[in-house]
Amino acid sequence: MIGYITLGTNDLQKSAAFYDALLGELGAKRFMETETFIAWSIAPDQPGFSITKPFDGQAATVGNGVMIALQVDSKEKVDAMYNKAIELGATDEGPAGPRGDNFYGGYFRDLDGNKLNFFCMP
Repeated sequence: MIGYITLGTNDLQKSAAFYDALLGELGAKRFMETETFIAWSIAPDQPGFSITKPFDGQAATVGNGVMIALQVDSKEKVDAMYNKAIELGATDEGPAGPRGDNFYGGYFRDLDGNKLNFFCMP
């Protein structure tokens, strides 16, 4: 159902380097790029992830209560991806671990303060 998601950034190149390294761990590659927009995907028929400088020319800001959840296939992959995000300069919003009986996730904020997580439902 989700085609793609977009996060705003105030530093396209710094954010792009972060997501090249982080999403590359999942096999995602850039598939679309302009002066103000970059998008990644694992495959053409899979949802995309993108960053952009806001169209209105104003500063990008973080949506309070907004979060993007990226599903992976194992607890080990959640751990690895959460740790990679932190290694790349993300800040902790809840370390990788169980949340209830059937959910495992790790939460972080990217370099622009956007909240994301990697999760699986083993």
